[in-house]
Amino acid sequence: MKTVNHWIGGKTVEGASGNYGPVTDPATGEVTTQVALASADEVDAAVQVAKEAFLSWGQSSLAARTKVLFAYRALLDANRDAIAELIVAEHGKVHSDALGEVARGLEIVELACGITVQLKGELSTSVSSRVDVSSIRQPIGVVAGITPFNFPAMVPMWMFPLAVACGNTFILKPSEKDPSASTLLAQLASQAGLPAGVLNVVHGDKVAVDALLAHPDIAAVSFVGSTPIARHIHTTASANGKRVQALGGAKNHMLVLPDADLDAAADAAVSAAYGSAGERCMAISAVVAVGSIADTLVDKIRERAEKIKIGPGNDPTSEMGPLITAAHRDKVASYVKGAAAQGADVVLDGTGYTVEGKENGHWIGLSLLDNVKTDSDAYRDEIFGPVLCVLRVDTYEEGVALMNASPFGNGTAIFTRDGGAARRFQLEIEAGMVGVNVPIPVPVGYHSFGGWKDSLFGDHHIYGNDGTHFYTRGKVVTTRWPDPSDAPAGVDLGFPRNH
Repeated sequence: MKTVNHWIGGKTVEGASGNYGPVTDPATGEVTTQVALASADEVDAAVQVAKEAFLSWGQSSLAARTKVLFAYRALLDANRDAIAELIVAEHGKVHSDALGEVARGLEIVELACGITVQLKGELSTSVSSRVDVSSIRQPIGVVAGITPFNFPAMVPMWMFPLAVACGNTFILKPSEKDPSASTLLAQLASQAGLPAGVLNVVHGDKVAVDALLAHPDIAAVSFVGSTPIARHIHTTASANGKRVQALGGAKNHMLVLPDADLDAAADAAVSAAYGSAGERCMAISAVVAVGSIADTLVDKIRERAEKIKIGPGNDPTSEMGPLITAAHRDKVASYVKGAAAQGADVVLDGTGYTVEGKENGHWIGLSLLDNVKTDSDAYRDEIFGPVLCVLRVDTYEEGVALMNASPFGNGTAIFTRDGGAARRFQLEIEAGMVGVNVPIPVPVGYHSFGGWKDSLFGDHHIYGNDGTHFYTRGKVVTTRWPDPSDAPAGVDLGFPRNH
């Protein structure tokens, strides 16, 4: 059986704890790999390696860093398929979706290649007689990233390329459910010339996470995952003196106004709700239909959903793959099975779906629930699976009020032909990312990704300008150089004058 070990100091390091976790092929349910689970001592060893590497990497020139990043970008591009194949084998998503994930991660590597612009400081000359004031940004040291199973390549690439470009060293703790992609990312970085110890991958479970959160030599922690864990990460790491960006869960709504192009809205709803089997924090899981269009919209969504082909991720004809684990599949199914008792109309029930010859895979079909109530489990919880809820309201105002009452504020969308309504929506809605006739408004790399309310803990969004600021500290330098003709000024105990 294949074993995934740690990557520390530029080389593979075998697990020493004696603990291993299973990695399954979601399409078959077969355990194909075991992953080493680090102890607290192993985490500490990785941190010490990163701490030592920071002494030189943090002082390295921007030219040296960007040279490595440009080479890294080329290697990632050349190995897109290899990375995608690992994602398919361990996560289960279809190959085209995995390639898309790699492409979105590459955007942040490209942003990091231009870090010279992001790290430019400011200078004010002659703020007083021969006094200049400048501001600079410096790396903060050893930083950690804790990433989820649903995007095992993209989310790590949202973190470490910017962190190392800013001069930090990095400890990545990826999901133990699909660990191989992150290890390959680190190996390719080493091939690109990244010095040993700058990027390290430590696999593990809660033991490793808690060790990272408590370690005194880690300056900052980035996290993407569920809201309860994000809250724990933020509380614990902050209490240990670290800066934290912790992105949590979501219940993303799509408001469809009566004037919308319903075919475009239905296409978008199906793509955004069921893509990647709904296992993404930017999935549209609640459509809010305004007025008399609801029946027509539900029919159009159903017609499209019934045609989606579900199968193994390595089958080119598959449009959606299985869920990550059998336990998660069963949890997702429970929301559909309990929906009718909580007042919903079950338009499509995908809980009995299976694939011939692969009956032990973690299969589930597409489910569509209509007339969902806001107090139902299917609406309140982040299901993280291919289940779309439709809620009906009479007016735009009622729809916005319903959406703003949600404790989540990650992403949202409106579908309309009315520019005035769209402008009003983007100002009134309480969410960090808004799409206008765009169902999944994930920002491009040079803008930042992040939500509001229970979807974000901490002050910084991820990547973009926020990412650069998170991985650096600002410093202001006030300088006075005496003119050669100046006589000694003598002692002055008064407050410095600015004129």
